[in-house]
Amino acid sequence: MTVHDPEFRPADAPPAAADPTEAGAILTIDLAAVESNWNRLASMTVPVECAAVVKADGYGCGLEPVTRTLYGAGCRTFFVADICEGRRVRAAAPDSVIYVLNGLMPGSAQAFAAGYLRPVINSTTELAEWDAFVATTRWRGGAALHVDTGMNRLGITVEEAVAIAPRLQSENHGFALVMSHLACAEIPDHPMNDRQMRLFREIRLLYRGVASSLANSSGIFLGGAAYCDLVRPGVALYGVNPTPGKKNPMRPVVELKGRIIQVRTVDKGETVGYGAAFTAARPSRIAIVAVGYADGFLRSAGAAKGKPAADVIVGGKRCPLAGRVSMDVLAVDVTELAEGTVRRGDLATLIGDGVTVDDLAAGMGTIGYEVLTDLGRRYHRVYKAD
Repeated sequence: MTVHDPEFRPADAPPAAADPTEAGAILTIDLAAVESNWNRLASMTVPVECAAVVKADGYGCGLEPVTRTLYGAGCRTFFVADICEGRRVRAAAPDSVIYVLNGLMPGSAQAFAAGYLRPVINSTTELAEWDAFVATTRWRGGAALHVDTGMNRLGITVEEAVAIAPRLQSENHGFALVMSHLACAEIPDHPMNDRQMRLFREIRLLYRGVASSLANSSGIFLGGAAYCDLVRPGVALYGVNPTPGKKNPMRPVVELKGRIIQVRTVDKGETVGYGAAFTAARPSRIAIVAVGYADGFLRSAGAAKGKPAADVIVGGKRCPLAGRVSMDVLAVDVTELAEGTVRRGDLATLIGDGVTVDDLAAGMGTIGYEVLTDLGRRYHRVYKAD
């Protein structure tokens, strides 16, 4: 089933093009693939619970449709970045457990209680504020304690975790989860993985009786030592390869096709686009596609010194970008295609037909996370349910 449903648009997002003929591009999101990816990861980690990270608007794929799909598949624990995202997940998955990764902002404790959300406590300052709120209101919704085992980003120190551990002797200690975050899980033989897993194992012993979580998407592929009581995949759910350098075990989720709005001829020696970055080495034909960096197609996708341009599929063949990506358009060199193959109104494939999110990310000099979370709001969105 293909869904064109405005209900799937986040309430705080600008309206997407309702008519595909009015849009510069069509973004298709395969919700069945999202469900399949979650089921695969959940089956790999049985009997450990498999949660889902749906922050950043479901990694650009739409928080509400992704959450409803995963909830329908049996997912009951979700991770988001902030309270606003937590409220949206609560509406889509009413009886789920929702953790807010960015933790407790000053004065925000009541909002957690109102939305029945669980903060991820990232510092002793947050913990003190949360404890004061709980003592005053006697709220018993629980919280997660984040222990930093080497990321040096968020989380209390190991020494602070040791000092806090005796509070578990209290019946109402308030911790529903103790967690940490792997820094180098996508590099299986990186020594940080073993170091963090060993350190977190010691923390788990101190917090015996409290559920624990360490593995992210790539962490799941490190094996059972990283699983603990709950795994929390994110980017793998959306089709990005959690095992770089190996075959992607996940199904692709997104397909992006941009509208060709003009095909023009360029004489040998003439240039294309800003900075005259592309010079035609022969008489050329250039297709102009209505997608640019304002739509999340990064300017870095164009050719640069020491880096080839990203490829686009036109007429069933890979064609390189010609020059720089502009705010609203990009240019593609279609000279190799037969005359008349490419016409105004045709669609060029930017993601799909063999060009993966990871391929495009490599062409942009970035990672699949950024490609997904930058997916443009001007695209006409189509959701496939099966």
